[in-house]
Formats: sequence, structure tokens, C-alpha cells
Amino acid sequence: METLGRETRASWRHRGAQRPDYWSGRCGPESGSLYRAASWLRTANLRCQASLEDIDWHSARRGLDKALVHSLGTCAWLAQHRNLLIIGPTGIGKSWLGEAFAERACRAGYSAYCVRAPRLFHDLHVARGDGSYTRVLARLAKTDLLAIDDLGLAPLASPERHDLLEVLEDRTERASTLITSQLPLKAWHDVIGEPTLADAICDRLVHTAYVIELHGPSMRETRAKSQGTDRGGGAAARSAPGAGKPSAARRQD
Repeated sequence: METLGRETRASWRHRGAQRPDYWSGRCGPESGSLYRAASWLRTANLRCQASLEDIDWHSARRGLDKALVHSLGTCAWLAQHRNLLIIGPTGIGKSWLGEAFAERACRAGYSAYCVRAPRLFHDLHVARGDGSYTRVLARLAKTDLLAIDDLGLAPLASPERHDLLEVLEDRTERASTLITSQLPLKAWHDVIGEPTLADAICDRLVHTAYVIELHGPSMRETRAKSQGTDRGGGAAARSAPGAGKPSAARRQD
């Protein structure tokens, strides 16, 4: 773990030397809080190496507003306990972008935890059974940024609705929640079910939230087609921009 911490700090210092604006918020490359940030990264459950600095603004933006992304990158929304909702079709890069914001939060000195919605509901179900439900809720409540990925893949069952409301109630005006979903906001009531609970959940999520709506083709499909062209060889593949090296945008899925 200490080796991981040294590698992380070395990587950060290298990035900071390459990009003077890499450090933001409450941490700096020589600050004692660097060790805390390294700890937050280890416990954030990040599944990919995502960073806001790796967004390729020269490629199709898929609806990304550069000014908004840069503003959110300051982490002021976390200090204000506001939420962030990232909406878009499958494969567009929602999960990657969500983890990039979580990574930025850790670097800025905030704790973060990323989890897919089905896994979160499973863990809470297990916690109900083994008596640790209250402790799990307390741990989630203390996390500065909770990033829930793929909310609404299937209609929520009754226990899932109640669990989600409990999680959000503990966090309202105390911490920030990031949600990624394929569904537009107007469809959330239907997938949550139970109008009263749906109103309560959406009220706690939406009214203090920034919203990023992504659109365009699936990045996975685009990448697969590009790889197929590369395997086919020929002048077209050799002359295509970035054919020999995947761009940052292609990794954002």
C-alpha cells in the first residue's frame, strides 16, 4: 500500500509539472494533505484511470460544456454540497466522466466512493441481513462524494426505493451525490416507482444538482469499428488520425 502511495505521489508530481493547473482545491504536491488524498484514492473504488485532464477537447464533445466541466473541476460544488447528474446513452462515457470527477475530488482533499447502483442495493440488502445496515449508512453519509453509476437500469424494487431515500436523506445539504443514468430526468419517476417516494428522491437529488447531458454514438462502438479498421490494415488505417494510439476520448466509456 505504501508503494502504491509513493507511485501515486510521483505520478501526481509529474502531472503537476506538465500541467500547472493540475492541483486544485485543498491539496498540493508538497502538502501534508497529499497523503490523505492518496488514501482517498485507494478507498474510492475507482475502476479506471480517469482524469478530467485527459478529456480530449479536440474530438467530438458529445454535449460536454468545457466551461461547466472546468467550473466543476474546482470542486466548489462539493464545498456547497451540491449534486451532479450525468445523463446519456450507453457507451457515451458517463461512467468514465463520473470517475474523473471522483478522482478530482480525491486530489482536492475530499473523500469519494464510486459504486454501481445494483451493487449498492445488493450491499445494503446484505447489511440489513447481517445487522450492519446502520453502520453502512453512516459510512456512506460521511463520504464527501458518493458516485452512483447506472441508476435506473431496471425499475427499483420497494426495498431499493427505501434504501436510496435513506442514503440521500443522510446526505442532503451535508454531502454531494453524483448519479449517472441512461434515463432522461423526466423518466426517473417511472423507474423509481411509488410516486410519493419518487418525489422525495428526486427532490433531494435534482433541485441542487448540476446536469450534464451527453449525446452521440456509443464510444464502445466507435472504438470497436476503429480497431476493426486497424486490423484490416491498408492506407486508410495508416492515415487515420490517431490510428496508432487510442485517444483519451476513446477511453472514456
